[in-house]
Amino acid sequence: MTFGSHAEHFAGRPVVNVPVDGPLPTVDGPVSWRFALWHFNESMEYKLSEEFRVAFDRFVAQAGPSVESLVIGSWGYAAFHTAPIAQLCAAASRLPALRALFLGDMTVEECEVSWMKVGDVSPLLTAYPQLEVLRVRGGENFAFSPVRHARLRELAVESGGLSRAFVGAVLDSDLPALTDLELWLGTPDYGGDARVADLAPLLAGERFPQLRRLGLCNSAIADDLARALASAPVVPRLQRLDLSMGTLGDEGAAALLAGQPLTHLAELDLAHHYLSEETAAAVVAALPGVRVDVSDPQEPDEYDGESYRYTAVSE
Repeated sequence: MTFGSHAEHFAGRPVVNVPVDGPLPTVDGPVSWRFALWHFNESMEYKLSEEFRVAFDRFVAQAGPSVESLVIGSWGYAAFHTAPIAQLCAAASRLPALRALFLGDMTVEECEVSWMKVGDVSPLLTAYPQLEVLRVRGGENFAFSPVRHARLRELAVESGGLSRAFVGAVLDSDLPALTDLELWLGTPDYGGDARVADLAPLLAGERFPQLRRLGLCNSAIADDLARALASAPVVPRLQRLDLSMGTLGDEGAAALLAGQPLTHLAELDLAHHYLSEETAAAVVAALPGVRVDVSDPQEPDEYDGESYRYTAVSE
């Protein structure tokens, strides 16, 4: 799977596109404004698109004080243009009501996720101390630095491969209000070299005391994660556990069920998996009071006597 469409909802609000020219459309109720400007640049200068900079400044001047939720799509061609992180940070005083931000909402036709030049996204949290929701998507030069933020409730990082350094910086951050954490760990082919040991402080329950919803998604080590979660101290305080989009197989699912009770969960998301029909049915049957998603079953590829499983998002 790759990204075939833009987000239709974000932060509990419908997404409404900002026209490049002209007034904003009339809306009925709170919305998430989506700003994007795609254009191809052959210069490969790897800098902020001037066209995007000018157009986004015009939008902020037009609507900045009222913008509570913002989705940033294409910033030119994201493989050649760098993400507008510095521009967003500089605009913080003109976006005083911003509480939710999604950086990187673009389709595969606009840019492959692994090509997206993003950089270090943690300055966004420093620039917006009132931010409550941050979702970021990226691939190349994707980074995070340890940060303290008192208000952030939801952090989601979408990628075809998250580095150990990125994961470690997130876990080294001081986020006392965080209730939702979603990390798309990905595959080594796209820089996803984080392993279970790198997640040890999180799984031990030593980080983020308010955490109630945990997603370790799109992972090539889903079976290893399931085995670790079977006894992880963080699990009893979770309401939602998400291992979707990864390579979870029968062994991982069996270990998860054989471990500590999961009946306290409201939801267990295993969508896009490599479970047999029998194992998928057994998971659902074992957790009658839990919303269990075992949709989108996959079949491994067989080549030259080897079996291969794939995450939902890699390229």
